Amino acid sequence: MKITVISDTHIPGRSKNLPSSLLKEIEKSDAIIHAGDFTTIETVKFLENLNEFYGVAGNMDEKEIWEYLPEKRILEIESKKIGMIHGFGPPVGIEKKIIKRFEKESIDLIIFGHTHRAVIKNYNGILFLNPGSPTDRIFSLKRTFAVLEIKEEIKAKIINIT
Repeated sequence: MKITVISDTHIPGRSKNLPSSLLKEIEKSDAIIHAGDFTTIETVKFLENLNEFYGVAGNMDEKEIWEYLPEKRILEIESKKIGMIHGFGPPVGIEKKIIKRFEKESIDLIIFGHTHRAVIKNYNGILFLNPGSPTDRIFSLKRTFAVLEIKEEIKAKIINIT
């Protein structure tokens, strides 16, 4: 299964639309995962209409999104357990704070956002993926998203938007 992973789109605050290269990747994917900070419910609905969709609410999201999406969720895809959460607080040590939210679960991958910085790393035996932001460079030099391929194993790749 191929999944396009995004976070921190902040539409319309940071951009009016999603980048065309991201939309093209979504067309080639089986699903979309968004790790929060859509900003408006219209962005959620737009993504839901493009493909199979999984999302969580972020700290900058309007109340309507918090009523529509959970703060945290766990998916099982291709027998892999995927935890999703936006993230919170300062970026330093964010993995340690996030892992506590899933400590009673057996998770293979945690997808998060919040920092706007793309990251793929192992932490305490769990793969952590932050796709960065496809619309904003405030905390990063590049706009990014990620592509996940899940089969017998999980492969994650960060895509730079040019």
